[in-house]
Amino acid sequence: MNFEASRAKAINKLNQFVEKNLSDYSKLRNFDFGPDKRDNVSCLSPYVTHGVLNEIEIIKKSLEKFSFSKNEKFIQEVLWRTYWKGWLELRPNVWSDYLIDLRNIKEKYKDDKNYQNAIEGKTKIDCFNEWVNELKNNNYLHNHTRMWFASIWIFTLDLPWQLGAEFFMQQLFDGDAASNTLGWRWVAGVQTQGKHYLASEWNIKKFTNNRFKNIKLNENAPPKISEKTYSIIKQDFKNSENIEPTNLLIFDNNLSFEFTDFKYNKFKKIYLVFNKNENRSIKLNEKVSKFKFLLFEDQEKRLKEQSIDCEIIDISQIKKIDEKNIGLYPTVGENLDYLNLNNLKINFLYRKLDQYSWQYCNKGFFNFKNYIPKIISNFT
Repeated sequence: MNFEASRAKAINKLNQFVEKNLSDYSKLRNFDFGPDKRDNVSCLSPYVTHGVLNEIEIIKKSLEKFSFSKNEKFIQEVLWRTYWKGWLELRPNVWSDYLIDLRNIKEKYKDDKNYQNAIEGKTKIDCFNEWVNELKNNNYLHNHTRMWFASIWIFTLDLPWQLGAEFFMQQLFDGDAASNTLGWRWVAGVQTQGKHYLASEWNIKKFTNNRFKNIKLNENAPPKISEKTYSIIKQDFKNSENIEPTNLLIFDNNLSFEFTDFKYNKFKKIYLVFNKNENRSIKLNEKVSKFKFLLFEDQEKRLKEQSIDCEIIDISQIKKIDEKNIGLYPTVGENLDYLNLNNLKINFLYRKLDQYSWQYCNKGFFNFKNYIPKIISNFT
């Protein structure tokens, strides 16, 4: 497992996957053959999360190779992240309530031995322990394994899903507020009320090629229950009409400005806004923070090669910029929380893909995927 903090390396990874492994994706994608054999999946998510690659360029590349019908499963998986973000944008209180719950739960569990054993990979479940170490070593887990991991955490180890979601966010290169929080909620049974995901011994054995044996799990646990329901909050994702000449703020979800919808706009200066742990509710692993910062440096280098005036700044420095600012929308999460908490009023620019797709995120993914052909036809 090797994730280099470079758009050039990300493009190479995309091209290699499309040429060599895309053809077998739908057949092999659910298999976790171990960290040394990941060519059955794309491993592009750390780059998509940070906007180093965008969903449309990945989909376009796949459609140059195969038809939509042959690519459909891969395209659906690429757009899951878009869907989760849109779902959370329409219900932002899910994120803020999660952070409140997490603060309360952390205090309660700070000395809990069961919790400590889980995050140290010292449980009685060998496969889980191996995944903890893999997560810490590689800052990545196969998607199917993330589901097993979350299910074991919640239903066999009987730990709060909120702590598991925090653990993933701390360790994953591709962690984002929407995909991570909502994925854990879904496994627990509170995202789609009453529908949870239960890992089973046979399923883990089959899709890990029998790498693990004697997996004793709670395979009959009921879903977790939440009293909270969230109504859709109507949002207006419209761009400011007058965006020039201003400074542009770019956060850690849009680190390929030269390939965005706004690449032809002229800005006074581009500020690449890095968010250190001291400003975050969830403190990131040192390797995750470093990976993010290296991606910022890669973006800065590419912009300077195009003679674009840019600078990496800490998020706390925004208030010191006297000029008028506009920002590429950071989405619900830590960056937006910081801006709101510090009463930093910034007009945002939204990606066309998000503006168009998020209208279809009002229900479940199975509803959303009916609109995928329509979404693609608008952008490819």
